[in-house]
Amino acid sequence: MRAAAVHTVAASLVLTALAAAPSGGAPRAADGPGVHASPEVPGGAAELRGTAVAAARARVAGIGFGACPGGRDLPAVMECGTVSVPLDYARPDGPQIRLTVSRARAGGRDPAAAGRRVPRQGALVFNPGGPGGDGMSFPLIGLLPEWKRVAAAYDLVGYAPRGVGRSAPLSCEDPKSFFKGPDPAPTHPSAAYKRRRVAEARAYAQGCARRTGAALRFYTSLANARDLEVLRAALGEDRLTFMGASYGTYLGALYATLFPAHVRRMVLDSAVDPDPSRIWYRDNLDQSAAFETRWADFRDWVARHDDVYGLGRSARAVRAAYERARTRLAARPAGGTVGPAQLQGALLNAGYYDDFWPGAAEALSAYLRGDEKPLVALAAPYRAVAAEAENSAAVYTAVECNDAPWPGDFRVWDRDNTRLARVAPFETWGNVWANLPCAYWPVPRQRPLDVRTVPGTLPPTLVLAAERDAATPYAGALELRRRLAGSVLVTERGAGTHGIAYGPNRCVDARVDAYLLEGRLPDRDADCAARPEPLPGRPTFQENRARELRDALGRKDGRGPAGT
Repeated sequence: MRAAAVHTVAASLVLTALAAAPSGGAPRAADGPGVHASPEVPGGAAELRGTAVAAARARVAGIGFGACPGGRDLPAVMECGTVSVPLDYARPDGPQIRLTVSRARAGGRDPAAAGRRVPRQGALVFNPGGPGGDGMSFPLIGLLPEWKRVAAAYDLVGYAPRGVGRSAPLSCEDPKSFFKGPDPAPTHPSAAYKRRRVAEARAYAQGCARRTGAALRFYTSLANARDLEVLRAALGEDRLTFMGASYGTYLGALYATLFPAHVRRMVLDSAVDPDPSRIWYRDNLDQSAAFETRWADFRDWVARHDDVYGLGRSARAVRAAYERARTRLAARPAGGTVGPAQLQGALLNAGYYDDFWPGAAEALSAYLRGDEKPLVALAAPYRAVAAEAENSAAVYTAVECNDAPWPGDFRVWDRDNTRLARVAPFETWGNVWANLPCAYWPVPRQRPLDVRTVPGTLPPTLVLAAERDAATPYAGALELRRRLAGSVLVTERGAGTHGIAYGPNRCVDARVDAYLLEGRLPDRDADCAARPEPLPGRPTFQENRARELRDALGRKDGRGPAGT
């Protein structure tokens, strides 16, 4: 699924403080011609044996934690190491790759009762989503107040999944050419425009194969789940405590299906629909439809604050203002780099996070008043992170394309998305172009694993979801809860922020705390009221927490916040 710039509350806070900046389904054969899939069944005996061999070796080797690469500005509590995993789990003695791992040891002191010792509960491993998200900064989140109780009891462990960052990085094109712009973003593209995007998708898929070679086929969600099992062993944990957000929920669900006896506790936040018939083509269609609803939520909020932004007193008027901006940017891009596609991408982020609403509305308002600087600051390509962004996109594409069948005939995509764009034009075609390389993928696809656990085999797990989440629509959380026997779903009603653990909703946070710290879950599915909406001119939750994290890092390093 098309990914936002950041994937979760935890990831976005860390990235903002360091400042340095989905999920869909496979078609059935009846959906049209050209569906390509490998006949092999995933999770076979050879791979399971290979995983057991690799985990046993990792248990003996452990992880030699030390200083983090390039970590001069990180607090001393943060340490890094690597763990070796097979490229191909069917050949555990074959080529190996090394995954980078980060850790902050459990503090051991109750933050609410100075001096009281807290028993260590092991390692809490986090995956921020994507696929392609880098979790290496995650241990820093323990510096924030919402996380301090968990950080006292658990080693906070982040890692870069295979292909990401320093973990055998993938690349599909020259990072220097990755950020393009300005670009158009037609909601009803012409035949000529579609032909151009098809040619680009073919070229991108070929670039992935050319730059990665035969190893490309081994970047999959199932390989990621097996890597997680090896990481568990390398950490010396008999059972895994795991928190996954967005795509990380699918990774966690695969792990729970493959290794249910090795799960201790599992928090799955903003759940991907794991139904094999929806991974990943159909989940992307669902995502595009859901973003139309969140786009309307944003416009309703802007209209309620017309006295601040002057963009119109109704959602329809705000949409007209957005269309005026698109038309103007098509004729003269802002800052020479921000065209309609960059504007749409910036406002797509507002569909992920309520906290982005004030900044997005102010940038749009200022632009229409003649000041393009806020929009350029918000939407222009940030070329300093081009290499990281290209790498993340390459991993995203490789994993989703490898994981499942996709239509191999553009006519199927064109039919399905032309129909969808009639009612959901905001995100539909942008999502198509992000995923279209999967139509021309040069290596065999897997068939998705049937995520499912038998009652009594998996400890109770906690699933979190916002009712109006667009990136991972709510139906996916219901499906995941149904498939993981004994799981409990906590819903933030009326809210749509993507990634809700340890945000501003104390009801949600209390449920997560009770589960991670005491192993307690509600007897049945539970609801929490929506978080307060952001207010114009007031710092958002994420802005406040990012400032606190910068300050904490500055104090740890003996420098002021400007030094981080």
